[in-house]
Amino acid sequence: MNPVLWMGSARHDVHAFPKDPRQRAGYEIYQIQSGLDPSDGKPMPAVGAGVREIRIHTRLEHRVIYVAEYTEAVCVLHAFSRKTRRTSRSDIDLARSRLRDALAAHRGARNP
Repeated sequence: MNPVLWMGSARHDVHAFPKDPRQRAGYEIYQIQSGLDPSDGKPMPAVGAGVREIRIHTRLEHRVIYVAEYTEAVCVLHAFSRKTRRTSRSDIDLARSRLRDALAAHRGARNP
């Protein structure tokens, strides 16, 4: 099972979800760690290649953006709730920035 690498405030943000979506997010991340796909996810090419999102539907929409393709870990980039159908530009930009940081850290770990 692959470990989870939480970028920035992503872990805190998932913990801030209400109970049901928080539990669902934990289960979906566990599925990804086990090499399976989330039950409701989609690619996020606007963030970067290999980036996907977990979609959790309640009164609000909850999203967890992650990448599991480049490293030996599931890298959770960003987690947030929203009321609209579109992901805001600021959420995409934050996830993109954290992806750059994760890739730089991964490259640095491989080239000591």
